[in-house]
Amino acid sequence: MILHGDFSKKAVTHGAKIDWVPSPMKGVSRRMLERIGDEVARASTIVRYESNSAFSSHVHGGGEEFIVLDGVFQDEHGDYPTGTYIRNPPTSTHTPSSDGGCVIMVKLGQFDPDDRTHVTIDMNKMEALQDPAREGIKIIPLFKDSWETVRLEEWDASQTLSVGAENGAEYFVLEGSFILEGEVFAKHSWLRLPVGQMEEVQVQDTEVKVWLKTGHLPFAKSPDEVSK
Repeated sequence: MILHGDFSKKAVTHGAKIDWVPSPMKGVSRRMLERIGDEVARASTIVRYESNSAFSSHVHGGGEEFIVLDGVFQDEHGDYPTGTYIRNPPTSTHTPSSDGGCVIMVKLGQFDPDDRTHVTIDMNKMEALQDPAREGIKIIPLFKDSWETVRLEEWDASQTLSVGAENGAEYFVLEGSFILEGEVFAKHSWLRLPVGQMEEVQVQDTEVKVWLKTGHLPFAKSPDEVSK
């Protein structure tokens, strides 16, 4: 399966508007944002666990990162409530589940192969800091290395701002909404801007919170490379 596999083009998926698709595991369903591959894939996906559901134990060959969007995600390492950001690097293993049900946004197979850094951050307990270079924007740093930068951004309401980055950028809306070229990006909308593409967005009348990743797209593998 290839969904938004051309990294030279802007890509958009409005997660809240697409159907849930059952996964191979009972009680676990998905909304696919981008994907190259079948069950083993380079993918960004919204995943819903029903109460008392679980996924089989597995190794993260290409790494896994996720945000808990609703409920409590669990594995043998702990319980992770809404607002938790996790990075499980290549070669790590876990058995995910949820006693009460949860929803996460997960990215698979997109790490530096040499990355071995585990990250667990409860974003609810972090103070957003004013971005010194941009008015009306606060940030919570989540991760940074030579491969990528990951952070939470809070955008003040009713402003116009530039988005994008020299090495590409990816946005996932957690709260609020903004408009890009007449299109509304609301909760669980996903936007990927290719290398060097900059755009202007209009933040609507409430604060916006977005999860943001930059720097990674020059390392992204094409569909042919992923299939090898």
